[in-house]
Amino acid sequence: MDISEKGICRLSIVPVRVEGNDRAEVVTQMLFGDHYEVLQIETNWLKIKIYFDGYEGWIDSKQHYQISEAYFNQINNSDYKVCTDLTSSILFNKHRINIVLGSILPISTNEIFKVEEQLAFNGEAKSLSQRRDFEFVKQIAAQYLNTPYLWGGRSPFGIDCSGFVQNVFRISGYKLPRDAYQQATIGEAVESIMPGDLAFFAKDAKIDHVGICLGEGEIIHASGKVRVDKIGEGGIKHADSGQLTHKLHSVRRILKH
Repeated sequence: MDISEKGICRLSIVPVRVEGNDRAEVVTQMLFGDHYEVLQIETNWLKIKIYFDGYEGWIDSKQHYQISEAYFNQINNSDYKVCTDLTSSILFNKHRINIVLGSILPISTNEIFKVEEQLAFNGEAKSLSQRRDFEFVKQIAAQYLNTPYLWGGRSPFGIDCSGFVQNVFRISGYKLPRDAYQQATIGEAVESIMPGDLAFFAKDAKIDHVGICLGEGEIIHASGKVRVDKIGEGGIKHADSGQLTHKLHSVRRILKH
């Protein structure tokens, strides 16, 4: 193994950690189909860089699945499918693997690329590049409702606020960075809120939260769990208690109406 290696996630979910040990903080997760390059090797751990969002972290070498440079480049240039089922399963190289919403499937409509691996999938999926409207965004976001909050999480079984927003928009055909403060640099700054806008919230002037505006004064976001609350000029008001929980910083528009 060398640091020029390329890899792809061939498990349901792989934790990516801030350091190379099992007790280190999980900073993000890879889902089935996420691909990456190896930056550094230390004993049984690999420092990687995820291709989609440039995020870096450490994975257990036992969860590394090596691919060739040619296949890595093929993935970069292919319009693969993304799973739109909350949970599903695939038959990969004759083994059954459970996958979740947002997993990338090596199924392409581009005939010039040959598939290096055997895969069978009968669930619901769409092309990654196909951009969809607010109603689709809302439908995908709703599938995550009541998902527990999990720092670094990106799955329907545990997700954080920026992972939630990134996944929903990725499935809908839009590329966003991983963290909320990074996402706050994307799109167009707006004063009035429209459905599909991203609302950002700050503590001590530092952006620490993000959610998707639904219209009619509502926002869906991951706070304790993925939930729908009220949003106004001041920020997010808890739907049950009416307490202000997050102070509004800014609103950005990604979707074109």
